[in-house]
Amino acid sequence: MKRIGLLLLLLSSIARIYAQPPATAPSVNFVPFEVNGDSSATLRMYAPNAKEVTVGGDLKALKSERGADGVWTITTAPGLNPSVYRYFFLVDGNKVNDPKNPMVADFRPMVDIVPKNQTLFWQQKDVPHGLLSIVYYQSKTTNTTRRMFVWTPPGYFAGNKKLPVLYLMHGGGDNDTNWPGQGKAGSILDNLFADGKIVPMIVVMPDGSIPVDKLADDLGNTIIPYVEANFRAWNDTKHRAIAGLSMGGLQTLETLLKFPDKFTYVNVMSSGWFANRPEIYEKYDELVKAAAPRLKQTVKYFIFTTGGQSDIADKNNDLTRAVFDKYGIKSDLSKMEGGHSMYVWRHNLYDFTQKIFK
Repeated sequence: MKRIGLLLLLLSSIARIYAQPPATAPSVNFVPFEVNGDSSATLRMYAPNAKEVTVGGDLKALKSERGADGVWTITTAPGLNPSVYRYFFLVDGNKVNDPKNPMVADFRPMVDIVPKNQTLFWQQKDVPHGLLSIVYYQSKTTNTTRRMFVWTPPGYFAGNKKLPVLYLMHGGGDNDTNWPGQGKAGSILDNLFADGKIVPMIVVMPDGSIPVDKLADDLGNTIIPYVEANFRAWNDTKHRAIAGLSMGGLQTLETLLKFPDKFTYVNVMSSGWFANRPEIYEKYDELVKAAAPRLKQTVKYFIFTTGGQSDIADKNNDLTRAVFDKYGIKSDLSKMEGGHSMYVWRHNLYDFTQKIFK
């Protein structure tokens, strides 16, 4: 089954005329983006009247130079991890999207940085593709129409079997386009399914851009019932999993404690209650204590994952895990060096989905 693609049109208003490509193309031809042999990236932008052009977002400039033709060449530090990076140009301090880049994640450009002649686990391959659907539902929590993305595996609509469901949350500052976009969730799942490495499942990616407690309520009281009523999904605990990154990890924890009878598989990615807020730990210590008897019965696989010591959430993650351990709720731990980044979380999704519902 062919995936229904989503075309996001980038519309940006630029404050200064030199930050926008001229009405006619410059007389010089240039390559707007390339990966170098030392795993650095080079980006180029035509801004002949600018005094300074650099890059922001996930990429940081090591050096920036303007050529005689008005094309700026910006180079990052070497050794970038293979991943998908969001970026923008800063033209004399003004944030400008790359006018030559058609690869956009929720109105922000992205670039693939991968070794030459390699196709990594998160890249689109010539395999059967699942359907990535945009679903609108009426939220009982917010009394508004909200949105989520839902991945169903190849052959779903030709089958009749019920499937388990993974609820997958994004991080702060993003929305439900993050996992399908920068996270490459659809391609990861397609490739794993084609290789027979995952159980056929439904993956629900809600819009978590509401307060943590409200998202937990929305998930437990609206989203899960909606999915189980409108998709061919099992409606019991052993067929549900939940995972989330950063803010989505806090939402995962909140949902788990509010609905301790709903999930069997849990992954908290680069998240945890704040280490510098002792009053938070006092509150959640009591909540974990209260939920522990039920969680011991329902949760069979619980893992905390981080991007290692360079992950800003690493300490929070460790302290939060210790609270659950204190009340007899054991968990696994994975620390993959890579910081607080989608590079790590993409690997977390790849690993977690191979362990659940088996």
